[in-house]
Amino acid sequence: MQEEIPTCQGALKDNSSEVVQPFLMGCGTKEPKITQLCLAAIQRLMSHEVVSETAAGNIINMLWQLMENSLEELKLLQTVLVLLTTNTVVHDEALSKAIVLCFRLHFTKDNITNNTAAATVRQVVTVVFERMVAEDERHRDIIEQPVLVQGNSNRRSVSTLKPCAKDAYMLFQDLCQLVNADAPYWLVGMTEMTRTFGLELLESVLNDFPQVFLQHQEFSFLLKERVCPLVIKLFSPNIKFRQGSSTSSSPAPVEKPYFPICMRLLRVVSVLIKQFYSLLVTECEIFLSLLVKFLDADKPQWLRAVAVESIHRLCVQPQLLRSFCQSYDMKQHSTKVFRDIVNALGSFIQSLFLVPPTGNPATTNQAGNNNSAGPVSAPANSGMLGIGGGVTLLPAFEYRGTWIPILTVTVQGSAKATYLEMLDKVEPPTIPEGYAMSVAFHCLLDLVRGITTMIEGELGEVETECLTTTTEAVSSPTQSSSEQQEFQSTSDQMDKEIVSRAVWEEMVNACWCGLLAALSLLLDASTDEAATENILKAELTMAALCGRLGLVTSRDAFITAMCKGSLPPHYALTVLNTTTAATLSNKSYSIQGQNVMMISPSSESHQQVVAVGQPLAVQPQGTVMLTSKNIQCMRTLLNLAHCHGAVLGTSWQLVLATLQHLVWILGLKPSSGGALKPGRAVEGPSTVLTTAVMTDLPVISNILSRLFESSQYLDDVSLHHLINALCSLSLEAMDMAYGNNKEPSLFAVAKLLETGLVNMHRIEILWRPLTGHLLEVCQHPNSRMREWGAEALTSLIKAGLTFNHDPPLSQNQRLQLLLLNPLKEMSSINHPDIRLKQLECVLQILQSQGDSLGPGWPLVLGVMGAIRNDQGESLIRTAFQCLQLVVTDFLPTMPCTCLQIVVDVAGSFGLHNQELNISLTSIGLLWNISDYFFQRGETIEKELNKEEAAQQKQAEEKGVVLNRPFHPAPPFDCLWLCLYAKLGELCVDPRPAVRKSAGQTLFSTIGAHGTLLQHSTWHTVIWKVLFHLLDRVRESSTTADKEKIESGGGNILIHHSRDTAEKQWAETWVLTLAGVARIFNTRRYLLQPLGDFSRAWDVLLDHIQSAALSKNNEVSLAALKSFQEILQIVSPVRDSDKPETPPAVNVPVPVLIGSISGPGLNRPFVRTDSIGERLGRYSSSEPPIVTDELEDLNLWWAAWNTWYRIGSESTKPPVTFDKLTFIPSQPFLTALIQIFPALYQHIKTGFNMDDLQKLGVILHSAVSVPISSDASPFILPSYTEAVLTSLQEAVLTALDVLQKAICIGPENMQIMYPAIFDQLLAFVEFSCKPPQYGQLETKHIANAKYNQIQLFAPAEWVALNYVPFAERSLEVVVDLYQKTACHKAVVNEKVLQNIIKTLRVPLSLKYSCPSESTWKLAVSSLLKVLSIGLPVARQHASSGKFDSMWPELANTFEDFLFTKSIPPDNLSIQEFQRNESIDVEVVQLISTEILPYANFIPKEFVGQIMTMLNKGSIHSQSSSFTEAEIDIRLREEFSKMCFETLLQFSFSNKVTTPQEGYISRMALSVLLKRSQDVLHRYIEDERLSGKCPLPRQQVTEIIFVLKAVSTLIDSLKKTQPENVDGNTWAQVIALYPTLVECITCSSSEVCSALKEALVPFKDFMQPPASKVQNGES
Repeated sequence: MQEEIPTCQGALKDNSSEVVQPFLMGCGTKEPKITQLCLAAIQRLMSHEVVSETAAGNIINMLWQLMENSLEELKLLQTVLVLLTTNTVVHDEALSKAIVLCFRLHFTKDNITNNTAAATVRQVVTVVFERMVAEDERHRDIIEQPVLVQGNSNRRSVSTLKPCAKDAYMLFQDLCQLVNADAPYWLVGMTEMTRTFGLELLESVLNDFPQVFLQHQEFSFLLKERVCPLVIKLFSPNIKFRQGSSTSSSPAPVEKPYFPICMRLLRVVSVLIKQFYSLLVTECEIFLSLLVKFLDADKPQWLRAVAVESIHRLCVQPQLLRSFCQSYDMKQHSTKVFRDIVNALGSFIQSLFLVPPTGNPATTNQAGNNNSAGPVSAPANSGMLGIGGGVTLLPAFEYRGTWIPILTVTVQGSAKATYLEMLDKVEPPTIPEGYAMSVAFHCLLDLVRGITTMIEGELGEVETECLTTTTEAVSSPTQSSSEQQEFQSTSDQMDKEIVSRAVWEEMVNACWCGLLAALSLLLDASTDEAATENILKAELTMAALCGRLGLVTSRDAFITAMCKGSLPPHYALTVLNTTTAATLSNKSYSIQGQNVMMISPSSESHQQVVAVGQPLAVQPQGTVMLTSKNIQCMRTLLNLAHCHGAVLGTSWQLVLATLQHLVWILGLKPSSGGALKPGRAVEGPSTVLTTAVMTDLPVISNILSRLFESSQYLDDVSLHHLINALCSLSLEAMDMAYGNNKEPSLFAVAKLLETGLVNMHRIEILWRPLTGHLLEVCQHPNSRMREWGAEALTSLIKAGLTFNHDPPLSQNQRLQLLLLNPLKEMSSINHPDIRLKQLECVLQILQSQGDSLGPGWPLVLGVMGAIRNDQGESLIRTAFQCLQLVVTDFLPTMPCTCLQIVVDVAGSFGLHNQELNISLTSIGLLWNISDYFFQRGETIEKELNKEEAAQQKQAEEKGVVLNRPFHPAPPFDCLWLCLYAKLGELCVDPRPAVRKSAGQTLFSTIGAHGTLLQHSTWHTVIWKVLFHLLDRVRESSTTADKEKIESGGGNILIHHSRDTAEKQWAETWVLTLAGVARIFNTRRYLLQPLGDFSRAWDVLLDHIQSAALSKNNEVSLAALKSFQEILQIVSPVRDSDKPETPPAVNVPVPVLIGSISGPGLNRPFVRTDSIGERLGRYSSSEPPIVTDELEDLNLWWAAWNTWYRIGSESTKPPVTFDKLTFIPSQPFLTALIQIFPALYQHIKTGFNMDDLQKLGVILHSAVSVPISSDASPFILPSYTEAVLTSLQEAVLTALDVLQKAICIGPENMQIMYPAIFDQLLAFVEFSCKPPQYGQLETKHIANAKYNQIQLFAPAEWVALNYVPFAERSLEVVVDLYQKTACHKAVVNEKVLQNIIKTLRVPLSLKYSCPSESTWKLAVSSLLKVLSIGLPVARQHASSGKFDSMWPELANTFEDFLFTKSIPPDNLSIQEFQRNESIDVEVVQLISTEILPYANFIPKEFVGQIMTMLNKGSIHSQSSSFTEAEIDIRLREEFSKMCFETLLQFSFSNKVTTPQEGYISRMALSVLLKRSQDVLHRYIEDERLSGKCPLPRQQVTEIIFVLKAVSTLIDSLKKTQPENVDGNTWAQVIALYPTLVECITCSSSEVCSALKEALVPFKDFMQPPASKVQNGES
């Protein structure tokens, strides 16, 4: 049975006409009951789809009849509906008839029918179109060739359409006709129609079946050709109408806008725009322009309201807006529709504030002053009551007295319209106040939200696509084909993106001005927190979007608006008025012909004041108030910066400037790390905060910090913008802080610090601008500003160094140097507080990071070294603390290349003169450093060499010369040289204590560690370090001030030996010279192989010479000690005795020969030990030094020349004398002379007469120098002791050394003997004639007895007691003569004569000699010398070499034996007798050594001797003496001796030569003459004396003479007569008368002697005959 149903149905359908017929006929009866039944049956049939087309046509015809009869109208409608909805058999005319039927029913008088019919019409229209859609579905697979539609309105052109489509087309075309009040083509039989209904139908079709119009050209054509013109035509009354224009103004009455039509038109337009925009671009342009016009102020309120609602519908469709933008705004010569819409909204909102709404009778009463008690409106001032809290505030906008409430009109994001839906209203409705504003407000918000969401979404897609494509392109480098595709797609995407971006930018550019104008106005007017929030959110999203798109101007404008909102009204913030805002605020936007100014916030904003504070300005101003809205804006700003920091770019400046001012007004102050905390009320009572804001402050401060923390997520460019903004903000703050000490704004600095700290992971990219700026802040005159700059900078540096970088700092040296660099830069800032911070930072870095500084060391050390002398004690102290820490803890960890810097820095602290202790300690540090070098020598050397090699290589690659101090020396040696050079600088510091310490340290280090140096480096040590130092010391010493220094600072007394600068420098000179000499001595084995040792030697000698000749006893003496040391007269100290620590004050001074003690040197100097012992002292590791074998004779000769120059200069007497004349001291001279023997050992081979002459001059001058009287007690022996001074001893030693050397020397040296004799004899002369020292007046030692010496004025000079010296010299002469009498030179040079000549002086003076011993010694010496010399003289008699000696000798004898000097009164008899015996000795010498050899001696000499003996043998006396005195004074023994000698030589039997005979004759004649004299005198005396006996002496003498006469006569008789001269006889005979005269004498002894004398004369009574001949011959 089941299967049969379809067949059955089909059969029924086929015959349906017949089946239906009876029912139709039933309806025809017009009988209500039957009609109802029949209609019901027909509906059943229709519902079972068993009605054929024909049947359906019949049914419709039947229904039409019923309609015309107005029967069962509702059933009719129902039937039509069922017929049309259940199947698709009704087509074409039948269908149109059915539709017309429904229309006709719509216009009956019955309300119910009307409404039902209307609904049916709507449904039927829908069905028609639904059929078409279904038809399209069925035919979708068959692709048809589109047939071009002819561009005419002929309805027959629809032949191409399928049946359902054709119906739909016809229906729609007729609807248009009907609305346009034209006759329909298809709906035949229409009687009446309303526009409103037609428009509603059109709208529903367009709305429900857009695809129909879009897919079929025919329908599109309809839209274009029919619908759009229709709409435009219908709009015209609305366009032309001006509210309030009088009718009389235009000839034809203007048709008034009609609300129902207008509203429906707007709905149609909305649909057209929404659905068919793509088809109707041009038409839409017109529609949109109309919409915009409807917003004008002169349009009725209701029209403006519906227009705003329509615009709202558009605003929630961002894609549509986008299309507008693309189609109009981006095309040339096209209306900028999108821009206009936005601007229209803006000006609409402004007009609501500026123009009171009028024109609508329902609202006129409110239009007046906006204060009527309408249900919605509230009093205009109600905003103010809110503060009291009693009234709940209505959300509203309030601006310049215009108060507009905010209504809740729609849910966010949907455009739910109120008035566009009022399809049942005919009269324009009353628009509540605030409705239009609220809708417009929502339009703006939705517009912003839509655009931003859309663009950002697309932007995001583009970005991710870009990322994926680029990564794909990168990841498949092998497959070339795919690569091609990739690139293809990438480039497509690029194009797409460029297009999209252009659209986005245009959209933003088109809308931002209007939006901003409207939003800023609303923001200012808003009194509602939620509204404010929405406005701010819109501004924020726009700003962010502009930022993302890189539209700087618009971005900055929105940000400026927010910034202005944050600050109190009229707040003077330059940045907001000068940047992009200037371009906005000075330009009024022309929106639709109305000039609308950018509204700046009005001051009478009714807002709750939450804070009162001081504005941040240069000049102190009054207070300013912050409202809660300001705080709200501030939070939005923070939000913007926090979430969209990446796109802010240059507008960071605006944001931060504003925040800075807000922070200032709120009184937030920076704390550690840069976070801002609510400060104490620094500014005094002016900052007032309400509790509301107090609770907000921590939150704000927190957000502020988070804002800068989030900077770590910014990309590099944005971060740079942020930093730049902060920097320029800070610059402004700095400008403001100039010239006053007001609290500066530290916001920027604090935030720079915070930003730096959170971006440590990529600190490199922002470090330079960041620190560069902070360094500028550090130089600011305002101390608080400066302090924070330094705080920020040092915190950043410390944080940077402690941060866990990747890679770590140890592997990223560049970064480490970058981080430390600002620390170095701070050194150029002069403010002490900044430098203190810098040094504290260094100290902390050292304590925490000291071990890992690596390549940063030079920078860190540079900071310490950059502290200058004038920077105050505390700075220097802190810096020095750092240095001490480095030296004690970090030397091993730093790269060896930095050690040199450590040395430099330590040295520079030594030179600081603020604090002596620091200088001294730094010298100690240098010693510690040198010790460290010594201990770690090998490792340091290795590392330095490695480094050097690397640098060398680099230098070669670059083609430059490697430049470092002391270059050719190896690097390790250079390190030492730098150390030495530093110490050298300190050795010439102005402060004596520093000099002393540095000098000791320098020589100790060279001594202790010098062995580490390469051999060649010693050259540099000598020339660049030591000699350089000596030069400077010499220069300073010679120019030092001689003014007396009262005290050494504080209460320190200064010893008189150091109380002038000159004396203090003298000490330095001594120390330096001694040190250098010691090095020359101990390291000679190292120095000598150097090429220019001899030059160095000369320079050193030159220094010694200039020191020795300095007018300072201490220096000059020390110079000689150094001289001795370098000649190695003194034993060098061996290395193992070197002090390990810097020696204390008493640096070992080289010891002198001879045990002398000079002034101030209270230490005897030990004599040299033997060479053997000296060698034994050396430690086995060093080669033994044979000290006396300096092969190079030139060196010794140089030394000799220096010695000679020192000697001749120092002992040369000055030309004039005054109190200050400098006379060398005895110790100096002694030391000088003591040097000679040792020096001579080395030069003896070439020592010639000239040299000897030079030596003699010096010895002579040295001995002649007097002593100052205050020194004399220490040097002079008391007068009673005959002791030599050390100087005199030294002089004699020198000559002794010479003569010994000559003695054993070769022949050619012996010619020097005479010169030595001369020298010694000159000294001998001193015994009687002390030497003169120039013109100097000296007190003679004889007048200055020991105990008086101290009473002399200090400038007095005392000559020495030269007697002992002269006597010793004489002894030496005698000794020497004894050895050398026979030497040719001695003979030739008449040495004997000179000796005699010299001795003649003391001998002739005899008792007048200064010392009695002198003449006695002279006599004995003469005797000794003659005993040796006379035989030699006889030997050489013939040569005539001694001819001139004899007269000299004769004179000497004469002067001595018959001296003119009177013996002193107190001479005792014993003394006299002793003296007589000396005279006797001389006569004996004559008798033994001279007379026997008379024939070898010149006659004159012998004659002189005879005369002398004669004179001596006669008592010479004067009568004035008393008996006793005469007794003594007569030299009986002497006379006797003389006489005997005379006699002896008168009767010499051994006369062998005529010469001897001549002597005898001479002797005889002398004797006889002598006898004659004695006798005569006796007779005379006898006669005179009368009874008195003559003195015993005289009696003895006469007896002796008488005896002698008898003896003579006897001996004459015994002699052969030819031997006796005739004259002699004559003389003998001539005695006779005299003898006879003596007979009268009273003395018996004389008588008996006389008797004996007279007896022999008997032989002369008969003179022999031969006498006559003899006499004649």
